[in-house]
Amino acid sequence: MRRTLLLLLAVVLPSTGCLAAAAGAAGGIYLTSRGAESVVEGSVDQTASRAEAVMGEMLIVKDGARTENQGEQHVLKGKKGDLDITIDVKRESESTVKVEVAARKNLAEWDKDYAKDVLSRIVQKG
Repeated sequence: MRRTLLLLLAVVLPSTGCLAAAAGAAGGIYLTSRGAESVVEGSVDQTASRAEAVMGEMLIVKDGARTENQGEQHVLKGKKGDLDITIDVKRESESTVKVEVAARKNLAEWDKDYAKDVLSRIVQKG
């Protein structure tokens, strides 16, 4: 019985560690009250270009863009069906940027899953 318990622990404990490590590696995208955000490697310009490419791939019709704080922040806006998409790219450090994606359905409703999908694609392009 004791040998069985030790064998069971030897099998279960390492596998839970692997699951925790996998969850930590994918844990870079966080849901917010309006969508999703992540800190990613790259410059503001590089990440904004990746975001524009993702918008094109996902058939999000770009209907606005602006640059603020002398290039430290890019905001992209677009539409996909009934959703208003906003992608905000802000410089976080010399080598990282914070990307926030919001997908608004109406004044009080947000599609966090769609925002997370958009952000995941931006991160994957990095």
